[in-house]
Amino acid sequence: MDGNSKRLMQGNEACVEGAITAGMRFFAGYPITPSTEIAEISAARLPRIGGKFIQMEDEIASISVVIGASLAGKKAMTATSGPGFSLKQEGIGYAIMAEVPCVIVNVQRGGPSTGLPTSPAQGDIMQARWGTHGEHSIIALYPSTVREIFDTTIRAFNLAEKYRTPVILLMDEVIAHMREAVELPNKDEIEIYNRKKPSVSPEEYKPYKVLEGDIVPEMANIGEGYRYHVTGLMHDESGAPTNDNNIAEEQILRIVNKINNNVDDIVDYEEYKLDDAEEVIIAFGATARSAKSTVDILRDKGRKVGLFKPITIWPSPQKQVLELAKKMKRIIVVEMNMGQYLLEVERIAGKYTEVLGYGRVNGELITPMEIAKFVEEG
Repeated sequence: MDGNSKRLMQGNEACVEGAITAGMRFFAGYPITPSTEIAEISAARLPRIGGKFIQMEDEIASISVVIGASLAGKKAMTATSGPGFSLKQEGIGYAIMAEVPCVIVNVQRGGPSTGLPTSPAQGDIMQARWGTHGEHSIIALYPSTVREIFDTTIRAFNLAEKYRTPVILLMDEVIAHMREAVELPNKDEIEIYNRKKPSVSPEEYKPYKVLEGDIVPEMANIGEGYRYHVTGLMHDESGAPTNDNNIAEEQILRIVNKINNNVDDIVDYEEYKLDDAEEVIIAFGATARSAKSTVDILRDKGRKVGLFKPITIWPSPQKQVLELAKKMKRIIVVEMNMGQYLLEVERIAGKYTEVLGYGRVNGELITPMEIAKFVEEG
C-alpha cells in the first residue's frame, strides 16, 4: 500500500496492514469476536502476496502452527479474544522457552468466560503478564488510535524478531472496530527488523548459544540445513533437554534478562500536558482517549492535570512512572477492569504519592465526564 495518502481505516484493518508491512506472511487463527476482521482481512490479503492463511480448528492449534511457521522462517501472527487468549497460554509459554518470535493479538472483550462478546474491556492486562506459568518476561503493547495500531503492530514484529520472543499486542473492542482517517507512511520511512541469522556453519551452529555482549541467540530457519532440537523443556545450547540445575537457572535468567535489560529500548509511551501538571491520569487503549479529553475538560476549569499513556504495558514503564510519582500530588489509574494495572502503578509509585484507581466492568466505555467527576470528587 502506498503511504502518505489519507484513507478511512478500521482498527483491525490497520493491524493487518501493519503486520503485512512488517513482513507477516503467515496467519493462523480461529474466528472470535471482536478480532474476527483480522482473520478475514488476512485471509483475503496474504494469498495475493505469497503468504499463507489457515483457519485452524481451535486456538491451541492456531498458536502451535504459528510457532511452527516462525521456526521455518516466516513472520507469523495469530489474533483472538478473551477465551481464545486463555487457550493460547500454554503455546505462549512454549514460544518463550523455545525463543520463537511471533505476534499474538488479543482484542479484549468482557469476561470471564464467554462474558460480553461484543463489549469492550481491559480485563486481560495481568493475564498478558502472567498468563503462562513459570518465571518469564513478556512484551505487551497497547495502542489507542488507528494509526497507532498500524505503527505498534510493526513494532510488535520488530521486537519479536529482535529479542526472539512472542510479543502480545493488546487492543479492545472500541479501538479494534473504530474507524479513523489515517495517513500511512511510505515504506521507505518504516524501520523493519529481521532476526539475526547464523554467522557460523550448520555444523558449528547451536541455536541457544549467545555471542559475546549479546544474550539473544542467532536464529536459523528450519529447512535451511541447520538441524536442531526445539523443546519446551529446559535445554542446553544445542536445544537438547537437560536436568542440569545450573543450566536451567542460566537459561531462565537469560530469557528474562534479554527483556529486562533492554527496557529502555522496548518501552514506549505518550505524555500529554505534563509539563506543569500536579496530578496525572494513567490510561491506555480506548480509555486513554477518554482520559485525554478529561485533561482538557479539567484544564478549562483551572485544574493542572496531565495524561501518561503507556503504549508498552509490559515491561511496565517503571522509570517514567517513578519520576511522575516523585513530582505529582496524585496518580489516577483509569481502566476498564477492577484495578489490574493499578496494582502495578501502586507497586512503583505507592510509597511516593497517592495512587487512586477508577474502573468498570459492565462493558461500557468510561467517559471523559465520568473521569473528570472522579478526579474532582476523589
